[in-house]
Amino acid sequence: MSTLKIAIQKSGRLNEESIQILRDCGISINNGNDQLKAEASNFPLEVLYLRNSDIPQYLIDGVVDLAIVGDNLLVEKGKHIEVIQKLGFSKCKVSVAVPKTFEYNSIQDLAGLRIATSYPNTVNEYFNSFGLTVDIHQISGSVEIAPNIGLADAIVDIVSSGSTLFKNNLREVEVILKSEAVLAVSPKVSPEIQKHIDTLKFRIQSVLRARNSKYILMNIPNDKIEEVGKILPVLRSLTVLPLAQEGWSSVHSVIDKDTFWDVIDKLKEVGAEGILVCPIEKMVL
Repeated sequence: MSTLKIAIQKSGRLNEESIQILRDCGISINNGNDQLKAEASNFPLEVLYLRNSDIPQYLIDGVVDLAIVGDNLLVEKGKHIEVIQKLGFSKCKVSVAVPKTFEYNSIQDLAGLRIATSYPNTVNEYFNSFGLTVDIHQISGSVEIAPNIGLADAIVDIVSSGSTLFKNNLREVEVILKSEAVLAVSPKVSPEIQKHIDTLKFRIQSVLRARNSKYILMNIPNDKIEEVGKILPVLRSLTVLPLAQEGWSSVHSVIDKDTFWDVIDKLKEVGAEGILVCPIEKMVL
């Protein structure tokens, strides 16, 4: 049986969250410290721990079949690589930042200035879209220090919480793009490998649906069940179980975690009692 090869970042938050989603898919990965390659014991999968910036080329060359990578990196190095699933974690922005003392009014203020970045293609395309030319200084790490040591007038870098910018007396002035972890596929996968990819994608989608949903149970008067049905976004139809107390039923459903409190308020208004909300481990549709 052929083995699906997936690349993930070898260290950092993206590495941890990538391993976690594979484990949530029921895949056991036998990896130790400092390993660059590990096999799953219960799924035809091999994990390659790679430097983040190398992953797009590994996909293009077909060295790996899949990768969990930030889509900001694909914008920079692999625009033609297909993304088959957004994963919803490791969210960040690629932003323009300037020193706090810089008098910034618009993007035109940066015309002709020195920009330090690890994303030269993204920066070049962004400024070209405004008809502007900048002097790009490509550096691979510690981009945020460049203005303080006189290397650049501004930077373009990944921003998550903004704390790194704050510590280096920088402020965000433009957002070039928003990014998150995605599942990207090589253009050179075989039909047999594609079957493994489809299976893994199905599992990942089930995990993601569960993460974004809550299971809700409540007691409701029978004459209010139809009204509750209009409030709850159900998968197919409400699950309704009669209670020992005449005229009452237990209603079960699934709700989106982002609208949870709004839904709860509406349910209480129509007479719902004993509302119980539970996490969902997997949700298979």
